[in-house]
Amino acid sequence: MKVLMINGSPRAEGNTALALREMEAIFREAGVDVTTMQVGNKAIRGCIACGKCAALGKCVFDDAVNDAAALLPQVDGLVLASPVYYASANGNLISFLDRLFHSNHCDLTMKVGASVVCARRGGCSATFDELNKYFTISGMPVASSQYWNSIHGRLPGEADQDQEGKQTMRALARNMVFLMKSIALGKEAFGLPEQETRISTHYIR
Repeated sequence: MKVLMINGSPRAEGNTALALREMEAIFREAGVDVTTMQVGNKAIRGCIACGKCAALGKCVFDDAVNDAAALLPQVDGLVLASPVYYASANGNLISFLDRLFHSNHCDLTMKVGASVVCARRGGCSATFDELNKYFTISGMPVASSQYWNSIHGRLPGEADQDQEGKQTMRALARNMVFLMKSIALGKEAFGLPEQETRISTHYIR
């Protein structure tokens, strides 16, 4: 089993990374291979709706987005993590995710998704919902924990004091492992759900 974790914080050793390390320890205990990408400190432009990805099979801007897209076919789970900025995710991460989910040609159906958010105080729920929408538009089951997937801290390392938050991360990782293994068994026994030919309409036609 393999998991890709995307850290949308600009701080490679900040509180968001601390939350991901709690999850990583559980993954490794369960024999899950983990790859972590740090994207919050990179210059990542937004999608320009050029449509070139349809022909190229990747984004026309060759950066960390295409690096992540190359990993998607091999992973069983995807974790998206971000600090909270004005009740929203880091702008770099959103630009990254818009382009990644639009440009990649990998079928994400039944790959398990989980979002992780970190804040000093408020805005976690809105950011959590924002990140989960990338999963739910892609046929990805969303992993839950014992509480919403949030941890609290402002200064680097402060989240280490949030014992409930850290436990929430560990429970989330265990639930992801269970879901990934269960889905793998289900695929062996039953295959993936039947998919109809996609119907795509606008509101005016």
